Amino acid sequence: SKKKGLSFEEKRVRMMEIFFETKDVFQLKDIEKIAPKEKGITSMSVKEILQSLVDDGMVDTDRIGTSNYFWAFPSKALHARKRKLEELESQFAESSQKKEALQKSIEKAKIGREDTAERAALIEELAALRQKKEQLKAEIDKYRECDPDVVEEMRQTNKVAKEAANRWTDNIFSIKSWAKRKFGFEESRIDKSFGIPEDFDYID
Repeated sequence: SKKKGLSFEEKRVRMMEIFFETKDVFQLKDIEKIAPKEKGITSMSVKEILQSLVDDGMVDTDRIGTSNYFWAFPSKALHARKRKLEELESQFAESSQKKEALQKSIEKAKIGREDTAERAALIEELAALRQKKEQLKAEIDKYRECDPDVVEEMRQTNKVAKEAANRWTDNIFSIKSWAKRKFGFEESRIDKSFGIPEDFDYID
């Protein structure tokens, strides 16, 4: 059967073993030679694995001259793991507190909202009252024109419109009178030419 390759985490563990077992300082090229031979880590993945360990603070690195050097000691790794564990435990405790607070809020919000027959009846009554309110509002709008204020407003509007119409009627009569004097037109001819009805008169 085909041999199963190492997982990313397994490669990280094996690379740390190189540093712990030798307690030495290496360049990248050194690890690229040692890792495949002694730990079964493919040379192509060495750089990626090493960088992940550096990012996590498990491996130290420094540039001396033109070369980068890498090293790690068991005590440093232990402290790094301890710090990570403490950080995770702190996050877990914080999340637990938030969860507990939310749970209490949910329980508090449920008080008075239990699914009882009384609550169901009140909800039904509220819905009926809301519907009644809408019906009454529609009735009010329908009879609004009987409102004294609305009636007075309509009366004033009609008065203004009537006065304006009579002013224009007065103007038309004046123009007709002027046309008869100036050009000798008959009134019936003027009415016909301008579409003025025979019963055209002031509004009472």
